Amino acid sequence: MASKVADLLYWRDVTKTGLVFTGLVVGLASLFQLSAISVLSNLGLGIMFFTLFVRLTYRSMDLVRLNDGTHPFQSYLDEDSTLTDEDTIRVVEKIVLLIATLITELKRLIFIDSTVDSLKFTFLLYLLTYVGLQTNGLTLLISGVICAFSLPLAYKLQQARVDKIISVVTLLVDKTKETVELIVSLAKPPPPPAPAPTPAPTTKLKLKAK
Repeated sequence: MASKVADLLYWRDVTKTGLVFTGLVVGLASLFQLSAISVLSNLGLGIMFFTLFVRLTYRSMDLVRLNDGTHPFQSYLDEDSTLTDEDTIRVVEKIVLLIATLITELKRLIFIDSTVDSLKFTFLLYLLTYVGLQTNGLTLLISGVICAFSLPLAYKLQQARVDKIISVVTLLVDKTKETVELIVSLAKPPPPPAPAPTPAPTTKLKLKAK
């Protein structure tokens, strides 16, 4: 599955990637004017009309002996898309682990386990309020799809230059993080001095006269 997604994102099969990319962008853009139910139903009708037309065309050609009677979508029908018990358990475990990790991280950020991380999370939420004023989630989703299909290809074509820029940005972020952590550590009140140890009481030994 991951290899198929990588093939789509890196445009290794231009025809297939172009169809998927165009379908996603057009489908998401249609949601601005139509409801999700209308978009999905019309998309399903378009796919059904196409597959039915191709199937009837191949069937007609078979009747006049213009082909060998093969099914045009036999490769898709033969593809095994079922999940075994082990695969199902593995997928469920990954989903549960992802949800548990997300809940743990949110608890850590909300209840200020790390001051620096919580400040970064607060700043991110503050930026999202401005993003929400300028755009909506559907526009961000369309932009995410376009970036997902364009950035990997751009990185592949300009890998050396992009790696150099990423290293510079990473170094700048690390220095900024160190500066913020230093400021936070200086702003913390010093720990109270440890109490002085109390001397042990001296005992007088009385010698008995023999």
